[in-house]
Amino acid sequence: MQKQLETKLNKALMDEYHARNTYRKIIDTFGSVRPFSNIVEAEQVHINFLLPLYEKYSIPVPVEPAPSETMPPRSMREACRIAVQAEEENISLYDDLLQGTEEPDVIEVFQQLQAASRDHHLPAFRRCLERETNRTNPGSAGNSRRRAGGGGKGKGNCRGHKCRCN
Repeated sequence: MQKQLETKLNKALMDEYHARNTYRKIIDTFGSVRPFSNIVEAEQVHINFLLPLYEKYSIPVPVEPAPSETMPPRSMREACRIAVQAEEENISLYDDLLQGTEEPDVIEVFQQLQAASRDHHLPAFRRCLERETNRTNPGSAGNSRRRAGGGGKGKGNCRGHKCRCN
């Protein structure tokens, strides 16, 4: 049972590291642009939510992976598309991780992190993709003039923790 929990925590932690590092690479490429500049901070909060579970269950924390050497996106539109896909995959990952998980605190953290992706990060990146699509195709339907990051909504609440996802 302990090995199964370790595997689940490692998958969650590695996914959060990957998301944070991907969003950092996008910021390094395009500057501190929303929603990436907000959500990269939230990904660190998510990592910080997972780490105490390792200590509680006496599971060794895996070594943080080095940022990948993948090529950065060529455009903001591509960056937003990558982020939408990453958040959709994150939501699906937590569906899988929740299956058979018995520890109430682990279930709670997994559900909180999944809700943050589903309810805050994914909608912000979808708005980003829509905005960038409209910017590159100005005549397309639904062209809006909303500011990057969802119109300046400020701090979001990703189910139990504050993050600036909007």
